Amino acid sequence: MIHTPPGSKPEPGPEYLQSTRFLDSDSDAVRRFAQQAAGSETSDLGRAVKLFYAVRDGIRYDPFAMRLEPGIYVASHVLAAKSAYCIPKAILLAAAARALGITCAIGLSDVVNHLTTEKLKERMGGKTYFMHHGYAVLYLEGRWVKAAPAFNIELCTRFGVLPTEFDGRSDAIFQPYDARQRRHMEYVKDHGVWSDFPYDKVDADFRAFYPVNTFVAGDPGEKFEDGVRVS
Repeated sequence: MIHTPPGSKPEPGPEYLQSTRFLDSDSDAVRRFAQQAAGSETSDLGRAVKLFYAVRDGIRYDPFAMRLEPGIYVASHVLAAKSAYCIPKAILLAAAARALGITCAIGLSDVVNHLTTEKLKERMGGKTYFMHHGYAVLYLEGRWVKAAPAFNIELCTRFGVLPTEFDGRSDAIFQPYDARQRRHMEYVKDHGVWSDFPYDKVDADFRAFYPVNTFVAGDPGEKFEDGVRVS
């Protein structure tokens, strides 16, 4: 696995196109999803944009799904689950991109997330600091661009958040303010980019930073967007 540190750009190569343990781009499910999402688009840029929206809005954002189990971070599992938090959604986007021959990596950054609910904040030990926010990093038209497909459009509408839009040429990361000019997201630490998902690092960091209740299964019918947003 290749890690490119913050401030540097990966060197495009076969490591960012191959199927891996987590980015299982050669699985039938991921290939089928990628092909259906891309439709008749023929350019890498156009197909990447289609994939972004298919993941953003087709997989519901669910931070209550955070688990320290390797299997939930496999792209084909994310498809079957139909809901996930930011890291698995980014993994699915990256795997789907590779399934179409688009060079792609995984990026991780720490953020202060002002879009949280009382229930989620309680589960996370009172923290609004989200370690290892995940996003895909795609190589399009000769440059790397970030794409964070985490928040689906229904969630954004529910909480008055400006949806993250992607045109394939500019970074698509969370807005610092929501539609009412309230603080939304602050990127505070960049961890760099990987050719595969660094599960062992994330597992160790999560265990050291978050209380164990963060990763305990809750009510299967509970939805994050039904909660009361922290003001």
